[in-house]
Parts: sequence; C-alpha cells; structure tokens
Amino acid sequence: MKKTFVLDTNVLLHDPQALFQFQDNDLAIPITVIEEIDRFKKDQSETGRNARHVSRILDGLRRHNPLVKGVELQGGGFLRVVLYTEEAMKRLPPELRGDQGDNRMLAVAMELKERCDCPVIFVTKDTNLRIKADAIGLVAEDYASDKVPIDELYSGTTEIVVKAETVNAFYSQGEIPVEEDLYPNEYITAIDASNPSHTAIGRFSKAKQKMLPLIRAPKEGIWGIHPRSREQQFAFDMLLDDEIQLVTLVGKAGTGKTLLAIAAGLFKSADEGKYSRLLVSRPIFPLGRDLGFLPGDVEEKLSPWMQPIFDNVELLLGAVEERGRRKRGYRELVDMGLLEIEPLTYIRGRSIPKQFMIVDEAQNLTPHEIKTIITRAGEGTKIVLTGDPYQIDNPYVDSSSNGLAYVVEKFKGQSISGHITLNKGERSPLAELAANLL
Repeated sequence: MKKTFVLDTNVLLHDPQALFQFQDNDLAIPITVIEEIDRFKKDQSETGRNARHVSRILDGLRRHNPLVKGVELQGGGFLRVVLYTEEAMKRLPPELRGDQGDNRMLAVAMELKERCDCPVIFVTKDTNLRIKADAIGLVAEDYASDKVPIDELYSGTTEIVVKAETVNAFYSQGEIPVEEDLYPNEYITAIDASNPSHTAIGRFSKAKQKMLPLIRAPKEGIWGIHPRSREQQFAFDMLLDDEIQLVTLVGKAGTGKTLLAIAAGLFKSADEGKYSRLLVSRPIFPLGRDLGFLPGDVEEKLSPWMQPIFDNVELLLGAVEERGRRKRGYRELVDMGLLEIEPLTYIRGRSIPKQFMIVDEAQNLTPHEIKTIITRAGEGTKIVLTGDPYQIDNPYVDSSSNGLAYVVEKFKGQSISGHITLNKGERSPLAELAANLL
C-alpha cells in the first residue's frame, strides 16, 4: 500500500533531494513549509543555499501541474502542497492550537490522516516535534536516507586466523594471499591459530588479493611522533601512502586523530615536499556563519576556533626540538607557506591542488557539506577527515546522520580511500578515564 509522507521544513533544508527519496509513495508539503523556506532563501549559509535549491525544484515541478492538485514524481508518487485551514487546527489538542509553524504542520498531517485511507507518516528531524506528533497519534519518523547506524560503522580493520607457517611466510616474503572478501585497504591482523600471540599486521590489496606490509615510519618518528597502538600504526600507513587520497579517522577524544594527521601532513609537505602545503580547517559552527562579529582580520577571527590545531603543532615542534633539530613556531610555518589555516565558510568554489588537507571535527558537518569539501580536491591533493561521531555540536545531525559517518560508509569500497576507528586513548591516563567514564 502506498504511504503519504508529510515533510517538515528541516528535512528539505537538510537535503533538497529528499523530495526524490521516497520511491513511489506520495508526498505532502504543508504550505507552512514553503513560507519557512522563503525566510531562509537570502541566507549565505549552506541552509540558505539548500532553501534556494528546494525552491527551484518546486518551481520546476509546478510547471507540469499545479502543486495544489499534485504533480507526479519520477518514482511514481505524487507531490502536492497542502493548504492550512482553521478547521484542521481544531483537530489538535487545545495546547497545540497556537499559531506556530510546527502546529500548522501537525494540523495538516492530522487532517490527512483522517481523510486518507493510506498510512500517513510525519517526517521531521526535530526530536521534540516527533514527540508531539506521537503524543497526538501520528506516526512520526526521522529522515533517515543518509543515516549510518553508528554501531554498524565500518571499523577499517579485521582479524583472520591462519596457520603458523602463513604468519612466518608474511615476515619472510612480505605478503600472503587472502581468501576472505575484504574491502580495499582494510587492515588485517593475522593470528596464528596455535599461538594467538604470534601475529602479523598488514593492509589488504584488493587488486592483488593479498595482505601487504605497512609503510614504516622513520626510526626517529614522524616529527617526533611514534605510533603507540596497532590502530595508530594503521593510521600512519594510510596517512603516509600517497595512493590513498581520502583518509577518515574516527575515535573518541584523546586517541590521537588530529595529532597523527598533522604530523603526517607536516612530514609529507615540509620534509618530503610531496604536497605544496598543509591546509587545516575546522567547522566554524554553524558552517557558513559570518565571522564579522569577532574583531580583527580573518586570521584573528579564526584563532579561537583553531587553537586546538595550534596546540598540536606546538606539541610536534617541541618533540622535534628535543631531538636536536631547529624549532620553528607555527607562525614561522605559516609565513613560510608550509601551513595554512582555512575557514570552511569560504571553501565553496575553490579548487585545491597538491595540498595535504585536514578537516578536523568533521562530525559536525552534514553529508552535503562534506561533499562540497571533498569535491574541492584538485590534482594531487590528499584529504583527511577526523572526528568523533559521539561529540556533535550541530543540532541538525546526530551520530548516525553526520557527514563523517556518511563518508566512511560510502567510500569503504573505494581503492583510493582508507578508514580506521581508533579506540585506545593516548592523551593521558586521566583523559582516557574521562572518555570512558563520563
């Protein structure tokens, strides 16, 4: 049986293509949604761009048939704009009869439920509005077309049990065949069936169907940093391999995501010269907000947001100095053109060639914003996304719908990408306890 989905404004502002994600079911757009989208159309943020995109889509559809009567979608369903009436409002409890956009949408959904023989489902990304809808008897759902269940998120690693001679063969020959069907660049721990402490680690090559050795960091470390765990070894392997152009590092606070990425970026750009510079950015939440409310030039405005990056660079520089090499402050790295801090606010329209680009706190970005960033990559650019899906400040995404988790899921089968979930905190015993207990 066909269903009728009533869409809230935030669904369309989150994903303008949501209009085409409901297969052959019917869509109802309350007229209140059109009014709210109109209020966002002049915003220069991602929300404003999405509002304008939705308006263009609806304007194109209305040319085929009046939206009030309904227009057929490609999937076979019908979309129509539903007008609000005072009679519809009377179907709500007295507490919800206030003249507010949310209440008007609920009234429209309730009226459709009473008049339609098919199931009516109210779709909104507003948690409280879903609770209200449920309280008055409506079926309410979150928009989940781009959700990745966090407990099912690809970890990037696997374990295989092999014979002792297979582990020995890996150390002597540098590779072993793998029969399992794994993802490209998935990291393997081969365990001796007769002696679990006898293991070998490597990366799966889909093209060769073999487990290959990891890229080893120099004896002195990467800017003084040595991997402290197996997952950090895997992370360094991805970060140092120029064939892997997109790296995603997921982990709780203190697992070393940002530090490893910056260390590798400085090594590849400043030491090896593989990239012209290290480009680092973090979402200035919300993405697209004007920086004018802070005094100073762009760099001064960014300073409060980028301080965690500066802290990591200073830590790396301190480690280098301890080993007898000349210390350079992050300011000197910026002046030399080796390090650049870029606000994501102004990244749209840019082309970024031959740079090692790190986007920190990527869990605060939507899937569409992540797409905008990755599509900026020019020839020879490597992009590293880091973040913790459990620490999200953006009210419009959650642990399952954020852009970082979305990219991990979408790119796990691609040979030019790699992913690792870091589990063990290395910042300090106190930080590790706090991350686990609090």
